[in-house]
Amino acid sequence: MNLCIRRFEQADAETVSRLIIRTLREVNIRDYSREYIEDTASVMTPGDIVKRAGWTHFYVVLDDEKIVGCGAIGPYWDIADEYSLFTIFVLPGYIGRGVGRRIMETLEADEFFLRAKRVEIPASITGCPFYRKFGYTYKNGVAEPDEEGLIRLEKFRK
Repeated sequence: MNLCIRRFEQADAETVSRLIIRTLREVNIRDYSREYIEDTASVMTPGDIVKRAGWTHFYVVLDDEKIVGCGAIGPYWDIADEYSLFTIFVLPGYIGRGVGRRIMETLEADEFFLRAKRVEIPASITGCPFYRKFGYTYKNGVAEPDEEGLIRLEKFRK
């Protein structure tokens, strides 16, 4: 693999949308109902990805020229020193090969992360064990999915 990471460009939107939807359908389906996956997939359109990239620092990981992962960091409800990680997905077939780690390293080196006192991840059940390896803990000690089907994780910075 020849991995590099860069900021998202509008021309990436279609490919990133397909990557996310494929990952939801092939990987996250292990932990969620088909209805939940399709509801989530329906809002991961190229237009939604472009909008998301407009208010976050959105990154893509490439293996040569092929986009194989993505992730973003953005504001947490307009609180000056709190941010959230969003839209972290790795193409099936690349999971377990260091792509997710590269995304996390990039997000945790981003200027938003560096000025945060707290970073939250609205994590899927599927992704939760991965984020825990990076030191994220259950927000308020709650390890169960919320009404959105997500587990809220957080990390405090000194």
